[in-house]
Amino acid sequence: MYFFTSEYECRLDAKGRLVLPAKIKANLPASLTDGKEETYEVVLRRGFEPCLVLYPITEYKKIYARISGLNEFNEEYRKLQRNFFRGNTQVELDNMGRFLIPKSMIKYAQLDKDVMVVGMGNRVEIWNPELYEAYLIKDETEFSALAQKYLDA
Repeated sequence: MYFFTSEYECRLDAKGRLVLPAKIKANLPASLTDGKEETYEVVLRRGFEPCLVLYPITEYKKIYARISGLNEFNEEYRKLQRNFFRGNTQVELDNMGRFLIPKSMIKYAQLDKDVMVVGMGNRVEIWNPELYEAYLIKDETEFSALAQKYLDA
């Protein structure tokens, strides 16, 4: 079980690398390389909204199994698979907690120097701060109604 929460204002460096906030990195599962150095394996993909989604490899494998297991002879399933898997990339964090975001993904999410990293429970979203703000609920009544609808069920 992962516990990614909160919002973090971050910056991309000139090469398109992002340093994950320490609290996010601390919740990633680490494995030892040659018994010496910790490595972190994550998968980066395009979000359904104009953002990027970062999954620990174990969480991504759960989703992968569900989507790849759909019947390939069903046209809608193929469309879902094609659009879900396109451009997904497995990345490793370097010893500073950085990873390179591919240029096509930077373009998709309209990222510039400033980015917003948002913990979403079992995953992390990476947003252009202005787009992120536009996708947030502004009306507290709407937020309360959604919470009641989905949490009272």
